[in-house]
Amino acid sequence: MPYSKTSLGGDQIQGALSLSRRGKRIVYLIVGVVVAAVVGVAIWSGVSHDRYTTSANGCVAVTLASATGGGTLSYCGAKAKTFCASAFTHTDRVSLAARPQCDAAGLTRAKVAAG
Repeated sequence: MPYSKTSLGGDQIQGALSLSRRGKRIVYLIVGVVVAAVVGVAIWSGVSHDRYTTSANGCVAVTLASATGGGTLSYCGAKAKTFCASAFTHTDRVSLAARPQCDAAGLTRAKVAAG
């Protein structure tokens, strides 16, 4: 074999990368399964219900920006009523963000004021 800069070790690599028909099918099958799994997880995460970010049925979830990206405050039951009562009586950033979520959870200003 004559000396050439482009074929240094090329004879060794070419033999190592050739796959039989069966080997190619196995590789395609593995790649297909991995792609299907990624697509399945992406679809599931896009349409699944996240109970920590949805305000409804007496549970309040407020997502706020923070120095590390974001945070979620989640309360249900008596804690949610106390949180909403405080949100309707204060004007800080958290309280203002919480008011629409309290209304969505059915904990309106009138309901939490009545006790």
